[in-house]
Amino acid sequence: MTSYQIFEHPESVVLEMGDKLEGLKIAYCTYGSLNIDKSNVIWVCHALTANSDVSDWWHKIFGKNKILDPTKYFIICANNLGSCYGTEAFIQKQDGNVERSSSMDAIITIRDMVKIHQILAKHLQIENVYMLIGGSQGAQQCMEWAIVSPDFAEYMVLLATNAKHSAWGIAFNEAQRMAIKAGPEGLKAARAIAMLSYRNYEMFERTADRDGGDIGDYGAATYQQHQGAKLAKRFTAGSYMVLSRAMDSHDVGRNRFSTDSALQKIKSKTLVIGISSDILFPNIEQKYLAENIPNAKLEIIDSPFGHDGFLTEGSIINNCIQKFIKEI
Repeated sequence: MTSYQIFEHPESVVLEMGDKLEGLKIAYCTYGSLNIDKSNVIWVCHALTANSDVSDWWHKIFGKNKILDPTKYFIICANNLGSCYGTEAFIQKQDGNVERSSSMDAIITIRDMVKIHQILAKHLQIENVYMLIGGSQGAQQCMEWAIVSPDFAEYMVLLATNAKHSAWGIAFNEAQRMAIKAGPEGLKAARAIAMLSYRNYEMFERTADRDGGDIGDYGAATYQQHQGAKLAKRFTAGSYMVLSRAMDSHDVGRNRFSTDSALQKIKSKTLVIGISSDILFPNIEQKYLAENIPNAKLEIIDSPFGHDGFLTEGSIINNCIQKFIKEI
């Protein structure tokens, strides 16, 4: 059912900061079949440490009779530029130096990621899609894409995201980058820091309480160690640095008249979904999006899972999106 492919782009690509990509390879997965008029395309943009296999990391909303139904839709998910899961290139820096797109010093923005998606869409001869959908950093990409190409997506679903990455979010990301720079165990420490922002006080108390155990035998500490080791086995420090900086760059109003006017360019019928307990992307950010994107609708899901709710609350998310589509 899953088709994993690599597209090798023959031309150089100029990034937002002025550097050039050479030898670009775009890794992507497709699921299902494209119909005759190409009207059944759903394009998924993935979050920071995910990859192009959306059936694996977003299985809660993937499958028959779910939003990402490969028996009904042709689903595309491309690996983000800067990730360590297949999309790669050499960056020709303006100072003459050359480095890989997933190296620790590379500067890639959300707009660069969208530019790579657009290159792939052109290669696949996809001029527009039924739906753009993503959560967190993935939703930041969807939003940017809908601004630069207002006629591209009929529907758009933005989960747990914002119009401009907050000082709070940037501070969390910088703390993680500092941990990575501190030593060989840095990626594990960075992930542990991130988990504090992905969950919240209530979830740690609920799932990792002391349970009256011995001194030093703390479930919360074991959980943090486990999460750090788990990511370190499948991800690289370089990509983590690059992608977290890309998230920091997210600002739809940058070099445009204003954030409000940029959001006003969006034509897609948009559903904005927030998670009630999300401390990394608090609901005030989703409310702002819904108020400034024309004809957008807001849904706040009541969940204790914090930012991770956009991954774990599959059943509720399915219902919200299906209801939204039927009402339009």
